Amino acid sequence: MEITWWGHATCTVEDSGTRVLTDPLFARRLAHLRRRRGAPPPPEAAVADVALVSHLHADHLHVPSLARLAPGTRLLLPRGAVRQVPGLRRLGHLRLTEVAPGDRTQVGDLVVRTVPARHDGRRLPVGPHRSPALGFVIEGAARTYFAGDTGLFEEMAEEVGPVDVALLPVGGWGPYLGEGHLDAGRAAQALARLTPRSAVPVHYGTYWPIGMDAVRPHEFHTPGAEFVRLAAERAPAVAVHLLAHGESVRPEVAR
Repeated sequence: MEITWWGHATCTVEDSGTRVLTDPLFARRLAHLRRRRGAPPPPEAAVADVALVSHLHADHLHVPSLARLAPGTRLLLPRGAVRQVPGLRRLGHLRLTEVAPGDRTQVGDLVVRTVPARHDGRRLPVGPHRSPALGFVIEGAARTYFAGDTGLFEEMAEEVGPVDVALLPVGGWGPYLGEGHLDAGRAAQALARLTPRSAVPVHYGTYWPIGMDAVRPHEFHTPGAEFVRLAAERAPAVAVHLLAHGESVRPEVAR
């Protein structure tokens, strides 16, 4: 199996002949955010058998990026997303499936298991439009956990179950992280609870607010390396792969 990190929370997981794309975001700019590292993903990044959307926030559910997916691509979304985000109804070329924690979805030779996350599921900062935030475990030759956006929670290891690889958010897109997020330290704690064989830090060092270069710039530049350092202290048995944008890794998995 192989994992490619395209930036932010967007990854391709290739396992058992099936391509899985997580939280597709291909934009150079999103509202007040600008892509500051890594070229936008190439066209082949939009090729997948199934795309996973973890929650309704626009940097994870980005309708223009989803529109770039090939006709017939399966799209797994939080339950209620189509009602909350009317733009999804324009994506008639995709096969939309709403899921909730506990659901299992067969895609080729893979099973995608939906698990809980602890994160604000609203589309906008205010208002009633919300669906539950999700994580996913991709089960094939390996078991790969894509956390989406989540805070640390007591039942994490129990809810996620045994995994070989963890794709964990370690930062954000601004100088402060609110409740329901993992920073490098909390992600290292999550790693110690989950005890996978390998981990890849994501959701950092890609998008940054325009005009805020001088405001806590370490929150943009350092989370990946800080996660590597803290993971070595708290989960030394886990191999952490710090990827550049567009870089791939074939992590070791149990045989």
